[in-house]
Amino acid sequence: MSKIYTKTGDKGYTSLTGGKRVRKDDIIVETYGTIDEANSMIGLAVAKINHQSLEKIKKMLIDVQGDLFHVGAEVSTPKGERVYWPLKITQITKLEKNIDELEIELPKLQNFILPGGSEIGAILHVARTIIRRAERLAISNENVIVKAYLNRCSDFLFTAARWVNYQLQQNELEFKPTNH
Repeated sequence: MSKIYTKTGDKGYTSLTGGKRVRKDDIIVETYGTIDEANSMIGLAVAKINHQSLEKIKKMLIDVQGDLFHVGAEVSTPKGERVYWPLKITQITKLEKNIDELEIELPKLQNFILPGGSEIGAILHVARTIIRRAERLAISNENVIVKAYLNRCSDFLFTAARWVNYQLQQNELEFKPTNH
């Protein structure tokens, strides 16, 4: 690409992988755009990490950012076309391993918690909710691995937010329902 702008999208259309043109409000474009939004939010969390104690999570988050490019490639490739960066089941397994590794250090959940805590923890909670939106948008996508990855990714981001808050000694606020 010689220039960042192509002018080919000026009339509200964009190209999917392989060249098929679709409207920019197509569910496929909305889905991979939402994945990109989550990836950017994770990037914000990574940029905020300046504690040596958080280097482990920083590496995990950067790995997730790379994985999300694979998810976007899967979503943006029309059925029957070759996916240039296919998502692999091992990427889901790695998320599960990371969740298990982080959970060992965390106190068990006794109640629902309110999203928040430290700034990085709060950013990760926002990223988690964006991934949940991407998961809802991808529900019509026939790729089971995409849906499984997004589901596990939101679990990972929830756990990562809790782990960051724990490392930074930020108490989680429990949700305590009140009778009104």
